[in-house]
Amino acid sequence: MDKPSKIKADGTAHSGFARLDSEPFPAFEPGWVWLVGAGPGAPGLMSLLCYHALQSSDVVVYDALVNPDILKWVRPGTALEYAGKRGGKPSAQQRDITLRLIELAEAGKRVLRLKGGDPFMFGRGGEECQHLVKAGIPFRIVPGITAGIGGLAYAGLPATHRDTNHSVIFLTGHDASGKMPANVNWQAVATASPVIVMYMAVKNLDEIADALIAGGRDPDDTVTIISHATLPGQSVAHTTLGAVRAFLASAEPATPAIVVLGPIAEWREVLDWYQGALRENPVG
Repeated sequence: MDKPSKIKADGTAHSGFARLDSEPFPAFEPGWVWLVGAGPGAPGLMSLLCYHALQSSDVVVYDALVNPDILKWVRPGTALEYAGKRGGKPSAQQRDITLRLIELAEAGKRVLRLKGGDPFMFGRGGEECQHLVKAGIPFRIVPGITAGIGGLAYAGLPATHRDTNHSVIFLTGHDASGKMPANVNWQAVATASPVIVMYMAVKNLDEIADALIAGGRDPDDTVTIISHATLPGQSVAHTTLGAVRAFLASAEPATPAIVVLGPIAEWREVLDWYQGALRENPVG
């Protein structure tokens, strides 16, 4: 049975998205910081709480991976501040970003810290919250769909499937300096799970491939690179772990990209649904 429509003041019923106007969303109070995940790219994949925050905030401090189309949903008069961090390009310093969040909150602003994907998945959300706690700034976390799951789904790759894998490893492909993470036990990771999903890994993928092979991973395992996941310009490329170095020498995968190692690549032939006219819709 359909949920009854809410009744407006004039006695008529709300319909569609207008029904959300009367829902009891949590108040976005002055002096608070909300760390919100905007999802992997497509505006339609942001959450209702993300939309509510866009409509309620005084200032949005947003990252480079936030789709600009999502910023169209802010209410008129909301200030937008770019705080993007991209490898190899001039970027805001993390310390400056955190201090700015504190400064805005202490000025009584409703501060929306908008991040691509999920704020706690390789997004430094935990670090920012630590500093907010020290400064006595109240905050809320709004999770988002991370690219390591949502991006795979748009490429026809189930992150888990009982016929191929019962586990998955998520890791980042670079450390704070931009190099391959030295504190990852690559030998242990190599054979710990059939599927490894790597964020921000294209730059160091040749070194990562060498480390995984040295750790016992099969050089013939499939590597899938998903660029601009969930967006109309999404592209998907395949190679093997042993051929990664040659592949990178002949091709330049677009970034941002998610790199997937493992047998779930075989499902793409059957589950590749995001194509044709479906890509024409910018909402997702």
